[in-house]
Amino acid sequence: MNTPASYCYAINPDVIDTIYEQLLHKMVVEKRYRDPHYNAQAFAKEVGVNARYVSAAVALRFHQNFAQYINGYRIRQAKLMLEDRRYDKIGVLKIAEQCGFATRQTFYNAFNAHEGMTPYQYRKQYRPEA
Repeated sequence: MNTPASYCYAINPDVIDTIYEQLLHKMVVEKRYRDPHYNAQAFAKEVGVNARYVSAAVALRFHQNFAQYINGYRIRQAKLMLEDRRYDKIGVLKIAEQCGFATRQTFYNAFNAHEGMTPYQYRKQYRPEA
């Protein structure tokens, strides 16, 4: 990602720290990434902060934008499911839905950008008998 916008550095670091902690809670504990409509604006509304502050916190702490940040969680969940025998009978698109992707194309694009292969190729590589 490019260098964060200059306004990011004007925000109180304590505010950035608070948003960072809230983001981690929402993603790790609540697994909000599973909601395909969850975005920076929805998060900002939930926690009562400005959406630009959210974008700044993500840029400063994670060096990416919010979509990349949330898709990282979705991809990690999809990889776990694609590797797990319990999900052998579940199609790749169903896994994408369960991980929070709204469309097949978004899932395939994000997965390929993150892993350098399609979800189907990943499943075959890590679960060849599936």
